[in-house]
Amino acid sequence: MDTTKTSAKNAPEPGATDPADATAPAPAADDAVTDIADLVGEPEGEDGEDSGDLLDQETEERPTGVLAAAAAIAGAGLSLIALSGTWVSRVISERQGLIGQIDSVNATSTEQKINALYSDGWHMTALVNGVFSTIALLIGMFVLVGPAFGAPGRVNPNWVKAVSWAAVALGLVGVLIFGLMYFDVLFPLPKAAA
Repeated sequence: MDTTKTSAKNAPEPGATDPADATAPAPAADDAVTDIADLVGEPEGEDGEDSGDLLDQETEERPTGVLAAAAAIAGAGLSLIALSGTWVSRVISERQGLIGQIDSVNATSTEQKINALYSDGWHMTALVNGVFSTIALLIGMFVLVGPAFGAPGRVNPNWVKAVSWAAVALGLVGVLIFGLMYFDVLFPLPKAAA
């Protein structure tokens, strides 16, 4: 028996594949890239969430400050309107003047006529404009202190703070002026000559 020939017969021919290896698929280049990605992995958050999802959640939950900006502009606008005089205060003043004309018919002295015709109308104008100034002052203060009571890390932009300070300052000036007008300190009623 010749063993050299048998071993040569059992030896695989050059370029032929082993039948045992024929059932296993050859690794592809794409599989190698996928295996590396699986080994490295994608960055995850603290709870195993994808970091892209965390960034999306942070941008969705972050307050935009639109409400604060709108409130600051509204407060500054109200304070300017109150200082220049509102349409509402004019209508109420004219209504009060009409009531004063009706009441002046029964007035016996000149001072009573002045009070009936002018004083009540001026006081109503000061009262209504003072209310508008107070609302503007409160809105401005709310915008300024809002971040302290809101979401942590929330800060209003500088221009919103500036407009809010303007609303507070003008509102305070309006409250002071209209308070003094209402109580006849700034512009007392004229006295009739005896």
